[in-house]
Amino acid sequence: MKTTISQVHKYVDQEVKIGAWIANKRSSGKIAFLQLRDGTGFIQGVVVKEDVAEELFQTAKSITQESSVYVTGVVQKDERSPLGYELLVKGIEVLHQSVDYPITPKEHGTEFLMDHRHLWLRSRRQHAVMKIRNEIIRATYEFFNEQGFAKVDPPILTGSAPEGTTELFATKYFDEDAFLSQSGQLYMEASAMALGKVFSFGPTFRAEKSKTRRHLIEFWMIEPEMAFVEFEENLEVQEQYVSYIVQSVLKNCTIELKTLGRDTSKLENIKAPFPRISYDDAIKFLNEKGFDDIKWGDDFGAPHETAIAEHYEKPVFITKYPTSLKPFYMQPDAEREEVVLCADLIAPEGYGEIIGGSERIHDYDLLKQRIEEHKLPLESYQWYLDLRKYGSVPHSGFGLGLERTVAWISGVEHVRESIPFPRLLNRLYP
Repeated sequence: MKTTISQVHKYVDQEVKIGAWIANKRSSGKIAFLQLRDGTGFIQGVVVKEDVAEELFQTAKSITQESSVYVTGVVQKDERSPLGYELLVKGIEVLHQSVDYPITPKEHGTEFLMDHRHLWLRSRRQHAVMKIRNEIIRATYEFFNEQGFAKVDPPILTGSAPEGTTELFATKYFDEDAFLSQSGQLYMEASAMALGKVFSFGPTFRAEKSKTRRHLIEFWMIEPEMAFVEFEENLEVQEQYVSYIVQSVLKNCTIELKTLGRDTSKLENIKAPFPRISYDDAIKFLNEKGFDDIKWGDDFGAPHETAIAEHYEKPVFITKYPTSLKPFYMQPDAEREEVVLCADLIAPEGYGEIIGGSERIHDYDLLKQRIEEHKLPLESYQWYLDLRKYGSVPHSGFGLGLERTVAWISGVEHVRESIPFPRLLNRLYP
């Protein structure tokens, strides 16, 4: 029976055939242990010399790392294995013998591993991170589908920018200027006026010259937008969504979390509701903690966010930032014009902001005024203003950065490990 490693539990004490690669191996005089991987998981294949032909045992001893094979064997329960099973090997068909595989079972430097990212992905650790990323994506679609959202795909090439053009990649669109999208939000607002509740999932680009462990040049965003939803309701959707994906990973990625050595007790606590702290109170808190350099009107840096997050065991919302710090489209607080109805969701354990969201301005005159104040070209935003001209309603939305979320839930230190092929300030290869 041909199967995959993830499905061997269905065939205990039965003979199966698996297409796999040799992740690693070790052998003694009488037994060879093959670490097999097939993309769905890892399993140990055991070759006992006295139970197989001499030729097969020699093949098992001599086969090289990352050679591809068809392995035939009997599935056996094994409590010591992370998978719970091992394979008693009866046959090996070598498909391709790998020669001098560059990533050996020893320590390699980060730059070396990044240069060989196309191969590093095969490692047990990177496999685990990618499986967790996949589960977050799967759970994202499940959550929003269950909540009645429609998936909408905004354009990647745009003629205008939601947050100004200083950090955009410019390109030519025939004889016009165009930009790679830094957010699909404006288009999602238009979609929400047609479909009520929508979400997008796609790549975004920021030409920000940052080298921190939290930043990528190209990353993926989940951007929901909701008509007839105001500030507090928006926060509730965010905390429900984040709780949902964390619990889905805990349920469906047990082996992967164990492979990464993740302290799952910290994740088990991630359930709505999440704590909230206003920007005003956050400034006071930081000043009391010895951050004398920050005052009202300043934006938070990574040390500030981390200090606030360490005070809580769950992600924390920092709400109602000064208008001057935020993009032009955010709705002012009716009681305090100098702040806007927005929130950043800060992940625990130093992973920083994973969500930015707000209620959007729904008044035509105010939005036009904000566009002019930000010195943005009015003609480029005419279609966006139209949304406030024809049946405008209160509406809200947010954007979750997938890679920071993957890094946090996985417990990996740097976002470069949370995307298959990271684009960094100094890296466009491979």
